[in-house]
Amino acid sequence: MLRNALSAATRSALQQSRTATTLSAGFPKVTQRLPTKYGGVYTVTLIPGDGIGGEITDSVKEIFEHVNAPIEWEQYDVSGVSSAGEDLFKQAMESLKRNRVGLKGILFTPISQTGHISWNVAMRQQLDIYASVVMCKSLPGFPTRHSNVDFAIIRENTEGEYSGLEHQSYPGVVESLKVSTRAKAERIARFAFDFALKNNRKKVTCVHKANIMKLGDGLFLNTFRRIAEEYKSLGIVSNDMIIDNTSMQLVAKPGQFDVMVMPNLYGAIISNIGAALVGGPGIVPGCNIGRDYALFEPGCRHVASDIMGTNRANPTAMVLSATMMLRHLGLDSIANSIASATFDVINAGEVRTADMGGAATTSEFTDAIIKKL
Repeated sequence: MLRNALSAATRSALQQSRTATTLSAGFPKVTQRLPTKYGGVYTVTLIPGDGIGGEITDSVKEIFEHVNAPIEWEQYDVSGVSSAGEDLFKQAMESLKRNRVGLKGILFTPISQTGHISWNVAMRQQLDIYASVVMCKSLPGFPTRHSNVDFAIIRENTEGEYSGLEHQSYPGVVESLKVSTRAKAERIARFAFDFALKNNRKKVTCVHKANIMKLGDGLFLNTFRRIAEEYKSLGIVSNDMIIDNTSMQLVAKPGQFDVMVMPNLYGAIISNIGAALVGGPGIVPGCNIGRDYALFEPGCRHVASDIMGTNRANPTAMVLSATMMLRHLGLDSIANSIASATFDVINAGEVRTADMGGAATTSEFTDAIIKKL
């Protein structure tokens, strides 16, 4: 429970908080294969990523070492800055398939037509880690425009606009295909409702654009509505909202949202709005869950190359993503300790990185967490 992870000064105000938070989120039991474990130690694939990835994953490694977490890293310094790292990327993929659990930063994806495809997307598609989960929750001690924001974003991770199927049918005319399938729409809808049940959440909102994309988004929406009928008797309320209205409603009245489920591209947009509501990309954790694999990464997929190497990055999102990974592995007590220390540092307000209005370095923020442990 979140109240166990916060300082005594904030516990009374949060006693009714739900368990699906950045500290503790229960996931539907979709993973069938167990993670790799030898002698009580889990082997986890680590991909620091580009930009600030190396700095914030170093924070995680320092904290894990301090608490003696039973994790052994298989690290692959993959970079998406050029296609020259493709061989290393393939090695990292083999490691993920072997270990079944990974922690990663964000890999750069070039905009140029001559650049390689997104390796972030390739991982999700090849491993079929179809459910992206991003937790957006107000943190005690760090006030933003809206208080008591608390919702989960469930994003279909493997199709939609990210299918990567484009061609030039005539000079100056490009066709980009959005692929939607009933099977994957049903799969992600069930995941969202099961997530709501497991985490004591009461409403699931489907985000779509079926008024314009009547076949593609219409299929997603109609599938959602059909699945929603199966959960009515379990006390889960459902509704749906067009993506543009959703964006406005999030900024105006975020408290109306609980669990949100949506196709791929809309998830990219909404997760960034959600992060802005609670303090920025530096504090929002996330993960990608599939039948056989789980990959944990910050909820907002930013490389942040503008502050790379300056020791100014906020490691909170990566640290909390790592605690979600620990819970996935059944290491709840260690996860709770680390998340509790992180929340206590934020609540105290004495050590804050630049994005939170402070002047602390990444190293200083990491040290502050360790001192709380």
